[in-house]
Amino acid sequence: MTPEDPEETQPLLRPPGDSAPRGRRVFLAAFAAALGPLSFGFALGYSSPAIPSLRRAAPPAPRLDDTSASWFGAIVTLGAAAGGVLGGWLVDRAGRKLSLLLCAVPFVVGFAVIAAAQDVWMVLGGRLLTGLACGVASLVAPVYISEIAYPAVRGLLGSCVQLMVVIGILLAYLAGWVLEWRWLAVLGCGPPSLMLLLMCCMPETPRFLLTQHKRQEAMAALQFLWGSEQGWEEPPIGAEHQGFQLALLRHPGIYKPFVIGISLMAFQQLSGVNAIMFYAETIFEAAKFKDSSLASVTVGIIQVLFTAVAALIMDRAGRRLLLTLSGVVMVFSTSAFGTYFKLTQGGTGNSSHVDLLVPVSVEPVNGSVGLAWLAVGSMCLFIAGGPQALWSLLARFCLLYHQCPFHFVLCP
Repeated sequence: MTPEDPEETQPLLRPPGDSAPRGRRVFLAAFAAALGPLSFGFALGYSSPAIPSLRRAAPPAPRLDDTSASWFGAIVTLGAAAGGVLGGWLVDRAGRKLSLLLCAVPFVVGFAVIAAAQDVWMVLGGRLLTGLACGVASLVAPVYISEIAYPAVRGLLGSCVQLMVVIGILLAYLAGWVLEWRWLAVLGCGPPSLMLLLMCCMPETPRFLLTQHKRQEAMAALQFLWGSEQGWEEPPIGAEHQGFQLALLRHPGIYKPFVIGISLMAFQQLSGVNAIMFYAETIFEAAKFKDSSLASVTVGIIQVLFTAVAALIMDRAGRRLLLTLSGVVMVFSTSAFGTYFKLTQGGTGNSSHVDLLVPVSVEPVNGSVGLAWLAVGSMCLFIAGGPQALWSLLARFCLLYHQCPFHFVLCP
């Protein structure tokens, strides 16, 4: 073909026809859905500033001891595990839109229960509810966004999901700098409430409507979102019946990306990044840093910046190189962090256990202020290594690239 041939010069991501879709409502719908991951991030980051505040609380307000503080950070993950299972059931039966609307309810109720809590059990119950909502939102929001976006912006909007999670964590850290735990919980009701209002005005995804044999409604939703029906490709017949089948794992093109994706997500969790996100401020207090809230905010900012950078350079730098670099950075940073606590303890014992919920004495160590900066620097370097954002993005891209039919269940 010659360069002047229209088929040769047509951009690959542009749908057939003379012009690409120009609808801007798709961005509003994607923003409404992305408020779910934002709320998810806020719930993850909430424990970092809230735990020190709750440990200082005076009666009759609930006050956390060491055990309840540990449960306060961890119980959200139990709720998220249940929410992931519930979200997988809801997304194909209730639909993407209704699932997002429903997950806003436990977000709002959970934070409201925490704000009104009179005892520790109410606080833990509220955290469990927000965890349930996190599990649903982290699964449903990427599905909704991918199904409403036209090809030219699908990758961009998909990358925004993880970015909104870390922005939510940063928002919790920033707000916790000036707000006590009750008012911080009240603020946590804001994003899911806004999502509830906006999603009421957004359509269901055209793909889901077609699987329910509602073609007219699907075309109306497409017109609302894209401004035209150009570039739309209907899902193949029987696509609504595709799902997880063990027989699929016999094919190398399925089980290899399946194992790689699962392994990446497992290593991400085992890296300890969630413990740092949940207890960042407590860790900095144990490190005797003068302003632990400021240090936590610094970590949150670095996480947002490097999440954006990872999404931008992933296609150019290559996945394997980024994973190798990430692993090296995490090994170095965690070694430096462990060395800091060993130096500040100043003991000769062989125990590797450090209780992060009680202050670590640094009195015998000279230059403790400089050592505190070692703790902050090593943690910032760990976050820059990208276990929270980079590994999640890579796992998703691995499964998408090989067209694994259940990638949204594996990589919410």
